[in-house]
Amino acid sequence: MVFAIDPPSGHALSTMMALVSNGISAQNSKRAYERAIVEFLRWCRSSGAVDFTKGTLQAYRSALESRALSASTINVSLCAIRKLATELADNGALSQDAAAGIGRVKGAKRKGVRIGNWLSASQAEDLLRLPEADSVKGKRDRALLGVLVGAGLRRSEAAGLTFTHLQQRDGRWIIADLIGKHGRIRSVPIPGWVKAAIDRWAEAAHFDEAYIFRPINKAGRITAGALTAQSIYHIVKHYSDQGGLDIAPHDLRRTFAKLARKGHAELEQIQLSLGHGSVTTT
Repeated sequence: MVFAIDPPSGHALSTMMALVSNGISAQNSKRAYERAIVEFLRWCRSSGAVDFTKGTLQAYRSALESRALSASTINVSLCAIRKLATELADNGALSQDAAAGIGRVKGAKRKGVRIGNWLSASQAEDLLRLPEADSVKGKRDRALLGVLVGAGLRRSEAAGLTFTHLQQRDGRWIIADLIGKHGRIRSVPIPGWVKAAIDRWAEAAHFDEAYIFRPINKAGRITAGALTAQSIYHIVKHYSDQGGLDIAPHDLRRTFAKLARKGHAELEQIQLSLGHGSVTTT
């Protein structure tokens, strides 16, 4: 049985998305897989591919490689398409032999290990000084950058941070019971200067409950709810461009790890702070 590839629209696409998303808990992973399926189906339509076979996926991999995409980007796409093949086979829409053939399509080879960007201690200090010290927005942004650099939080974790997370234990401040990637729960110690930056923002904003980082509208008024992860991305990029840097929020997480290691922190402790499942990842 060979599965006929429909254009990326309508009921067929919705069904495919539901199959691929099944069992994936992380929202970022869901979006990445769904985007990969849409792009694959669009390529099939533009290239004239009709059937979902091993040869079709091999041709698609070659097309991705011709665009000089990174190995990790290509492999995420291939993983999503392999999962689609498995789900279609399990639901009787594709033969097990065809799914097995698709599953044998090899991923792109990694050439070395991409370790990303990070800041030196002096660059991190310069970045933290960029937001205006006297404005409400500047106080918020200093506290936000402080949490990203000083605690190594993911932007999604910073977006969901509440004042109840801030607790004092054994004489030091921590972010307690933070739920991170894959539902892992951890507590992260924060430096005194990060807590002080949060306190200055909370005092200026006149609140100390619910979400810590909140939106500020064009009129300069603080609005209800929390900053989104995407808003945090744009805030970091704004100060990155202002400071002549080339960083994204995850690079500040790398900066935290790099500076902690330079300060002789144990890898296992850095692993726990970052919420990694394996020290190999760290």
